[in-house]
Amino acid sequence: MALVYIMFADGVEEIEALTAVDILRRGGQDVVMVSVTGRRMIYGSHGIEFATDRHFEECDFSDGDMLVLPGGGKGTQALLAHDGLRELLREYAAEDRYIGAICAAPSVLGQSGILNGRQATCYPGFEEKLEGATVTGESVVTDGKIITGKGMGVSNEFAIALLRALNAEEADKVAKAIQMP
Repeated sequence: MALVYIMFADGVEEIEALTAVDILRRGGQDVVMVSVTGRRMIYGSHGIEFATDRHFEECDFSDGDMLVLPGGGKGTQALLAHDGLRELLREYAAEDRYIGAICAAPSVLGQSGILNGRQATCYPGFEEKLEGATVTGESVVTDGKIITGKGMGVSNEFAIALLRALNAEEADKVAKAIQMP
């Protein structure tokens, strides 16, 4: 079982965030929902309120196998503005640990210098913020241990790609159970 930290900020795209939580947990992974706001309650981009498990400052992160950044315009801006998160992302990249980002959130990776020489995808209009990357426009792109997704419409595919990186057998089981094509 891998340990996955999923980052949350007000304005997060609810489906992108919670689909990753759900599918990874279905696949037997230990998932911690982490708030970067200093509060446990998060307000999604469409008015859905939900509780996270921990504040960023309460986490060590050294035990993690994967970091995941959901999108959403305001949520992505808050993730990018969090200095501790950007430093943590650089550490995970330098240590060759898994990092996932979907929708606008791959721009945080690009603006943190993590996508240099890699292939990636993002929500249309954010391509220029994927600094150093070759933007493919595909739904989901896995390049080494960096996994990026285009947007909410591919949330299931993105979450299965995250799970596949950690446990391919479980990813196949979950994909079949949720009726993915």
